[in-house]
Amino acid sequence: MSKKDITCNTLHTTTTHPPRSSSHSTIGNHPDTWKQLFNAMQDPVLVVTPDGTIIEANNATLLAARKSRDEVVGSGICKIVHGGRWPHIKCPLEEFLKTCSPKVEETRLPGLNGEYSFTISPVMEPGGKLDKIMLIARELTRDESRKMDSIRTAKLAAIGELAAGVAHEINNPITGIINFSQILLDNYKLDQSGRDIVHKIIKEGDRIASTTHNLLSFSRAETHERQPVNPVSIIKESLTLVQHQLKKEGITIKTCYPEKDHLIIANFQQLQQVLVNLISNSRYALNARYPGYHPEKKIDITYQYHENIKFPMVTIVVKDYGTGLPQSLLERLFEPFFTTKAPGEGTGLGLSISYGILKDHGGDLKVNSILDKYTEIIMELPAGI
Repeated sequence: MSKKDITCNTLHTTTTHPPRSSSHSTIGNHPDTWKQLFNAMQDPVLVVTPDGTIIEANNATLLAARKSRDEVVGSGICKIVHGGRWPHIKCPLEEFLKTCSPKVEETRLPGLNGEYSFTISPVMEPGGKLDKIMLIARELTRDESRKMDSIRTAKLAAIGELAAGVAHEINNPITGIINFSQILLDNYKLDQSGRDIVHKIIKEGDRIASTTHNLLSFSRAETHERQPVNPVSIIKESLTLVQHQLKKEGITIKTCYPEKDHLIIANFQQLQQVLVNLISNSRYALNARYPGYHPEKKIDITYQYHENIKFPMVTIVVKDYGTGLPQSLLERLFEPFFTTKAPGEGTGLGLSISYGILKDHGGDLKVNSILDKYTEIIMELPAGI
C-alpha cells in the first residue's frame, strides 16, 4: 500500500493570558465558539486517545462516514475510517498512532469512495506526556489519485518482471526433478514404500510447476489470440461452469445486462478465467459469512456499456454480500502471494493473474469493499465495436 509523507506537528496545551480587549479573549472564554469553529471545518477532523478511541469528531466526519455522533464517538478509529478490521490484521492507522511515525498511509473513509491522506497532530501535556491526537483528513485530488495509481501499476509491473525471472529459473530444475522421478518409477525396481515416496515427489513437483505457470501468466509472458467477443456470452458461459456448485451451496445469482449487445476485442478463455476466479472468491466470502441458507447469500453480476469521453468502455461488476474486506488491505489484493484466506486455502495468485490479464487487454481491475457488508470487483475493458 502506498505511503505519503506528512508533517507530524506537536501541539502543547499551554495557558496564555491575552489582554481582555483582544478579540481572542472573546473566543477563548466561550467553549461553544470553539465548537462552532470545529464543526465549521469542511474537512473531517477527529480527536482520539493514544489507543485509537475517538473522543471528538466534527460534522464533516459524521457526513463522510454516514454515521451519527453517538455511533462515532467512543468507537475505534479503525472502525470509523476503515469500516473495521480482522483480529489477525493490524490496522496501519492504529499502528501509526502508537509510534507517531513521520509517515502515514493513504486510506479511505468507508462512507465515500475517495482516498484520503491524514495529517496527524499529537497533543502533548505541559509535562510532555501524550494526551490526545488530532487527525485531519484531506481527500486526494484526481491528479494525486492518478499518481498513486501509476505508482501501484509500476510496482506491480516490477513484481511481474521479477516473478517471470523466478518462474523461468525454477521451471527447468523442477522439470528435471519430475522427469528423473519418473525414470525411477519406470526403470528401477522399488518396493511399495519407495514407489509411494517417488509418487509424492512427482505430485509436489507438479504443484510447483503449476505455480511457475501461474507466475508466468501474472507476468503476461504468454500471448493469446483475441477476437470480437460478447461480454454477455462470457458471463453466461462462466456461470455454466459454476452454477451446480453455487446451487449446492445455496448461493443465488442475479444478472443485469444492457438491452443492446456490444463487442470487445479480447481472448474469451482469459476473461472467462478472470470471471470464474472472481465468482470463486465471492463464494468463499459468502460461505464464510453464511455457512447455511440466508437471503443475502447472493452474487450480483452487472454488465454495462459506457460512452466515455476518450473511448467507450464496458464494465462487468461482481458483487457479493459476504465478509467484505478491511479497507487497509484493498491496495494489496493484487500483489502475488497475498491472500486473505486461511493457510492452505489459497495461493494468492488468482487476483494477481486476473489483474495482469485485464491490464494486458488495455483495461483495469478495481475493488470496493466494506467489512461485513459487501465486496465488489469491477472489470473495466475498452469496447471494440
